[in-house]
Amino acid sequence: MKMDLPWGREPVLERFDRLRKAVPSLSDLRRYDHEISLESPEDEDRSYAWVALRQTSLRSGFVNPADLGDAYRLHRTVLETAPWFLSIRPLDIDHVELVFGFDFEAEGNRDAIIFDALLADTPLAGLPEREHDEPLDVQPFIGLHLDRGDGVQAFVEVKTRSRGQAATQPQRHASEPISVFLTVRRSGPLEKLEDLPRVLAALTGHAERLAEQRVIPSVLIP
Repeated sequence: MKMDLPWGREPVLERFDRLRKAVPSLSDLRRYDHEISLESPEDEDRSYAWVALRQTSLRSGFVNPADLGDAYRLHRTVLETAPWFLSIRPLDIDHVELVFGFDFEAEGNRDAIIFDALLADTPLAGLPEREHDEPLDVQPFIGLHLDRGDGVQAFVEVKTRSRGQAATQPQRHASEPISVFLTVRRSGPLEKLEDLPRVLAALTGHAERLAEQRVIPSVLIP
């Protein structure tokens, strides 16, 4: 959002209570420093869902869904109900985005893993002298215009979470995975709030196509 969202007790509880009725698994209300979230318990498959309210954003997520349809239903419910409880107006919407995330457990220097997988056969491969140099921070980020008319953009980001620490503190991020994020974003404002589910459907189409045709073969498989 461009403006701050209501942070009072009543709008937050009314909004989350409405969500809990629509998605009964969202049963745990948590408060953090800059966020209030409603979460489901994590099951044996490490699957769980959440909805989080921050000062200028509303986010929902589904980790390890058994079916993508479950995640889409959660996001659609959020988009259909949130504006009425949080006084959101079409002019206030800065952007709507959909993110696919993929995590890889890895051992050793994860920046070196990314360099070998994605850059070893490119002109950038000549930068390090492999007998002497060790990759320290390799986190590619690429942005694309998909549809200038609708303001749709896509971003692919690879994160090692090393932040340049791999060589000096190799164990600091030992438990963190390598992550690949595909983000598809539609800039606002919108004509009317009823367009939000349609925007989600369009972003879903873009994200699934990019994941299947580009991100999986060009990033995930390598």
